[in-house]
Amino acid sequence: MPLVHFFETSVGRTTERRIVLVTVHCEGVDGWGECTAGERPFYSEESTDTAWYVLRECLAPAFIGLELDSGRDAARRMPAVRGHRMAKAALENAVWDAEAQVKQVPLWKLVGGNRKEVPAGVSIGIQDSHEQLLEQIEAEVAAGYQRIKVKVKPGWDVEVLAKIRAQFPEIMLSCDADSSYTLDHAEHLKQFDQYRLLMLEQPLWSDEIYLHSLLQYELSTSLCLDESILSARHALAAIELKACRILNVKLGRVGGFSEAIRIHDVSLAAEIPALCGGMLESGIGRSHNVALSTLNGFSLPGDVSASARYWKEDIIEPEVTVAPWGTIVVSDSVGRGYTIKEDLIERLTVRKETFRG
Repeated sequence: MPLVHFFETSVGRTTERRIVLVTVHCEGVDGWGECTAGERPFYSEESTDTAWYVLRECLAPAFIGLELDSGRDAARRMPAVRGHRMAKAALENAVWDAEAQVKQVPLWKLVGGNRKEVPAGVSIGIQDSHEQLLEQIEAEVAAGYQRIKVKVKPGWDVEVLAKIRAQFPEIMLSCDADSSYTLDHAEHLKQFDQYRLLMLEQPLWSDEIYLHSLLQYELSTSLCLDESILSARHALAAIELKACRILNVKLGRVGGFSEAIRIHDVSLAAEIPALCGGMLESGIGRSHNVALSTLNGFSLPGDVSASARYWKEDIIEPEVTVAPWGTIVVSDSVGRGYTIKEDLIERLTVRKETFRG
């Protein structure tokens, strides 16, 4: 699926997405899940192709003919595969979707949500020029998004933030470093404090918690951890070490709804605000993000934005839209709340494998 506009972070530029989808057939319904891994193992160790391999060789065969009580049960019944959380999430979330349909309830209610509207934020990648970035921000502010997040890296940070604040003094602004700094940059990162940021996301190493606690001590700006948080155990450690003041929870990164809900519960108990992150998902993954965002602990506008920001045509209908006041209105329809465009998916499909009991 080609992106409407390229998306660039400190690790590279994305212009199109190759996406692995999982369909679970059970009790007369089809549950759908999406693997959020990128085409290359840059965000994490996983990629589109490693997920395809793990799903085909290990996960899907183990679920054929399996009797499951719930989506949570699916998480407990995964084969003894270490890591590969994005592959696991694609399968587990498909089971949650199927469970919601079998029980005739909206997915967001099944996962424990209770909000009919969720605040929407937008993540804007590194652009070809400062002017291009400012134009994009202006468009997203006009579209109603409640929070603007921009990507930063050494050489594309302080000057950029200064220009944004000069033109947009009142917006809720945050930035995401995608692990592009080290602790040696601490003095440089202190300059971020003057721009009244909601947060600085994942400035240091992707597998690091302790050193983030040292950096947080030096900064007035709240740190948000993303890549470092793979489980509720990691979230608890980060909170105890005071390594961050905000948590970004991504369904794929943590292995699916079950672990995402556990992390949410940890953050809520500690009164640490959380947000639902995004991974350039198609409408299937996006609909799951909407459902997760309805939990009370996701009090900050997340990275769940409108389908049209990314795709000329999404694979769901209706497409995800953002109201002029900056929220996504949650559907009361059974399951994920959006219909799958199976004909479009078939036209886009380049390989397919079916497992039968």
